[in-house]
Amino acid sequence: MRLTEFWRRMNAHFGETYAESWARDYVIAPLGGRTVMQALADGESAKTVWRAVCQVEDVSPRLR
Repeated sequence: MRLTEFWRRMNAHFGETYAESWARDYVIAPLGGRTVMQALADGESAKTVWRAVCQVEDVSPRLR
C-alpha cells in the first residue's frame, strides 16, 4: 500500500480534519504503543499501520 492510499483511507474513515489529529495523538497497542505518525516515521509500512488502525477502529469493509 502506498502512503497516498493510506491517507486516502484515513481521510475517508475519519474525515480530512480529524484523520491527521487522530494519527498524531492516538496510541495504538498493535503498533507497540506508538501513534500512526510515530510508526510511519519509524519505517513501518503503510499496510502494517493500516491493518493496526483496522484492529482498533470499526473501519468500513470497503476501506479494509
